[in-house]
Amino acid sequence: MDAAALVADTPRAQAAALRAGNVTAVELAAATVAVAREVDARLNAFAEIDADGARVAAQEADRRRAAGEDGPLLGVPIALKDDLDAAGHVTSWGTRARRTPASADDRVVTRLRAGGLVPVGRTTLPELALYGFTESARFGVTRNPADVTRTPGGSSGGSAAAVAGGAVGIATASDGAGSIRIPASCCGLVGIKPGAGRTPGGGWNGLSVQGCLTRRVADSALYLDLVGDFPAPLAEAAEQDPPPLRVGIDLASPVTPALPLDHELEDAVGGTAELLAGLGHDVREVRVPYGLASLPFVARMLDGLAQAADDVDDPERLEARTAEVVRLGRLVPHAVIGRARRQGEAFGRRVLADLGVDVLLTPPARGPAVPIGHWDGRRGLVTMLAQARHYAHTPAWNHTGQPAAVLPAGTSRAGLPLAAQLVVPPGEDARLVSLAGQLERAREE
Repeated sequence: MDAAALVADTPRAQAAALRAGNVTAVELAAATVAVAREVDARLNAFAEIDADGARVAAQEADRRRAAGEDGPLLGVPIALKDDLDAAGHVTSWGTRARRTPASADDRVVTRLRAGGLVPVGRTTLPELALYGFTESARFGVTRNPADVTRTPGGSSGGSAAAVAGGAVGIATASDGAGSIRIPASCCGLVGIKPGAGRTPGGGWNGLSVQGCLTRRVADSALYLDLVGDFPAPLAEAAEQDPPPLRVGIDLASPVTPALPLDHELEDAVGGTAELLAGLGHDVREVRVPYGLASLPFVARMLDGLAQAADDVDDPERLEARTAEVVRLGRLVPHAVIGRARRQGEAFGRRVLADLGVDVLLTPPARGPAVPIGHWDGRRGLVTMLAQARHYAHTPAWNHTGQPAAVLPAGTSRAGLPLAAQLVVPPGEDARLVSLAGQLERAREE
């Protein structure tokens, strides 16, 4: 089998080829590195491509397989978002202000290595993972494979560009306010935000979780099973249809003054509702009572960002707009953080039950991927407020800790990916994956 032909395939297909002996991990890693370099030249998706590290990890995967070991992702290449520590590598967090190599692997990286995945490089992100676009003074502009004049989203924009661009079948991603789901929506990928505490991490005062970006629900489920702790295997849930569910659709923006909802995106979310109804689910319109929930979320996020800025080597090298937001974060009283977290969790426990639904369906944003430089020249606070209006539908579910997923829902007339977001109650990760898998299968019929 031609290893190059496997590079853009799904992780499950790659694992099957490795298991059958049709390709070695070393061959697949070398082909992946070669394609990654080509994709990076066009999209600027990688902060680093590590051919030597990939070869060593692939050799170890081949050794383990020769010794009789197997695993769902043993020998499969993966790209790491540059927010995960890997011993000997600088974890940039997208900023010029960090320069010290990590002394040890992050827990996620430890679990990836134990599972035999092969890291081939590190992907770009905006400074301190703060923005919903991937443009930084350190790495420059990362572009969307669907349209290189558009953003791939952020903060996991490099990971999204790498997967959607065909460089890898899977890349790690993290989500503190939508940073898995926003790039998924911009690039036409599957982006699952697990419930709070299910995967290692918990930055930004518990807002952030670790996950991945792939093109298929089952591949994301395999990864989450490997790095996370869930009551039931998500990979099994991905293959099983859920029982009939009550689905509430809400197109209204949680943020005021609201941006208008793009008409094609509205139609895509409406089409998803129709598809769910055709699958036997009870779909009804609802209105989420967000109220002032955004205020304690902002406190948690700003304080978390200030903590992240405390961990840089050269604070004076932070970008001006980031430094402005950090200064705001230092004004947040620490005493309010615990109360804010409890408020979010309490809202999450009751919101869907109060609406009388099992699942919430929303847009992921108010429109598809915005042009590169859309927020150039704006000060930090103005940038954050503008982003909050566009990416209005993702942050609330970090605040509540609820599982949420963004799934492809077609393309616009201009060829831009469109998507829909699903949200379920706390602890219902398996139900979310089951419904996502059912929707994915239905779209292919």
